[in-house]
Amino acid sequence: MDSFVSEPRPASYETLSNNVLKRERRARERQVREEEKKKVTTNKIPENQRQQVANDDTMDPTQFLSNRIKSLALLKESGVNPYPHKFDISMSITEFIDKYRSLHVGEHVENTEISLAGRILNKRSSSSKLYFYDLHGNGAKIQVMADARHSDMDENEFCKYHSGVKRGDIVGICGFPGKSQRGELSIFPRSLVVLTPCLHMLPRHAITSNSDEAQSKKKTRNHSWTPGITRNPETYILRDQETRYRQRYLDLMLNSEVQKIFRTRAKIISYSRDFLDNLGFIEVETPAMTMTVGGAAARPFITHHNELDMKLYMRISPELYLKKLVVGGLDRVYEIGKVFRNEGMNLTHLPEFTMFEFYMAYADYNDLMDIIEKLLSGMVKELTGSHKIKYHGNGFDSEPVEIDFTPPFRRIDLIEELESRANLSIPKDLSSETANKFLLEACEKFDVKCPAPHTTTRLLDKLVGHFLEETCINPTFIINHPEIMSPLAKWHRSKPGLTERFELFVNKRELCNAYTELNDPQVQRQRFAEQLKDRQLGDDEAMVLDESFCSCLEYGLPPTAGLGMGIDRLAMLLTDSPNVKEVILFPAMKPQD
Repeated sequence: MDSFVSEPRPASYETLSNNVLKRERRARERQVREEEKKKVTTNKIPENQRQQVANDDTMDPTQFLSNRIKSLALLKESGVNPYPHKFDISMSITEFIDKYRSLHVGEHVENTEISLAGRILNKRSSSSKLYFYDLHGNGAKIQVMADARHSDMDENEFCKYHSGVKRGDIVGICGFPGKSQRGELSIFPRSLVVLTPCLHMLPRHAITSNSDEAQSKKKTRNHSWTPGITRNPETYILRDQETRYRQRYLDLMLNSEVQKIFRTRAKIISYSRDFLDNLGFIEVETPAMTMTVGGAAARPFITHHNELDMKLYMRISPELYLKKLVVGGLDRVYEIGKVFRNEGMNLTHLPEFTMFEFYMAYADYNDLMDIIEKLLSGMVKELTGSHKIKYHGNGFDSEPVEIDFTPPFRRIDLIEELESRANLSIPKDLSSETANKFLLEACEKFDVKCPAPHTTTRLLDKLVGHFLEETCINPTFIINHPEIMSPLAKWHRSKPGLTERFELFVNKRELCNAYTELNDPQVQRQRFAEQLKDRQLGDDEAMVLDESFCSCLEYGLPPTAGLGMGIDRLAMLLTDSPNVKEVILFPAMKPQD
């Protein structure tokens, strides 16, 4: 056996052998790298297509539109309809997320066929065989991971088709669910078809540097808005207010937070409707065009009925019609609808707005204070998870205020609190010239501006706004208004000259107006006559006599209480919107030149 034992090799021979092995290993590694390089080169997007993708973001919008129109024309000439009539979906994007969110990282369910549809708002790729899209629909988003290996198309068709898909296009996808290696829930298409092409170039985030881009992504990732908390408009893609309000479809498409705002508004209306339905109320509809103006102190819009050849008014309130229904035996009624008041526009009021009004037989204003406390506190708790909300009442540049809807709400007596805060002794007979002179001097003393005409009602209203409304951050009932300010409210049962009326103020703005209803027809006619005096002095917002309503009262209105609440202002509070146009889908705007 010893003859078969090799002699020890010289050290130089062993070193030489190791060097040879190292060279061979390096050669193999170079070969592998070259092969990978060839694969990458083969998979790269062709130069002309890569240039086209890059140009999409830098191209002039007019040229982009022209190019898309031309490409659609070519499709039509070839017999392809670029606007399919129908696409069957098996589930919504929201349902897809709920069903498959529990998949493991890298897990694919290839034996499941899913069809989804939505709008593409982001597209990215570095390879002709792999495209990533962000698919949006119904307020939700998922990733589309289009891989040529899973497609029904061959590689050339795949590359050509996907290079023509643009941001904004609405697409239909058939594929299987899974999660990427990074853990992002995705759909992997076997087929993807453009259902509706977007002809215009969509805006992107305005980024000026890499640091700005990182900061923007961080803000977007960390801020997910829900009702009751402050909003972050800095994360919006489309920020120009004029464009957002005039082209609300773009606002909804690009700014996901805006969809949440209007979903919240819808929930406010649904909650209010359900609340009253559960109390035995029925919802009704009353005329939007009327022969007389009534139910509120406001200037109306005037229109003309061609068939009847008569002037009609757009309603400023549904109040008188609703009370007629109570006379007819519908003891609990409500209406949610548009009213129109031809008056000023500001951050909290537009001439066309949504009013929520209800009337309840055999109740008074004390009952309504309890009801509206329960409705609002319950609504805020339901939608936000708390009784406290944050609100940028003075704009997004200022610090938000905290508003607490925890019941019971604060209550202050109008005359008593005004006299206390202003150190005044207001004459008891507010219909007298003495009272009018006293209030005019008080306005001058405290530099409270009141445009003409200087009726007692207007002077008193301005003083209340100056001294009382400014203190109402949390929900506050201002109660027991004078008769002169409340022509439709019933006189107070224990305080002469006052009425059983309240206004609910939140963040210094009126949200609700309510009272025990006046049901004595003789007193109602007298109140209308007193309003006529103010109208003759130049107050074109004073109420006019509605004889049909007075005649209705003669048949008997039971003891009743009614309340009106502005839906728009409530939506502003719960969506942190300092501008009322933020909560109206298509607000009135001056025409563009």
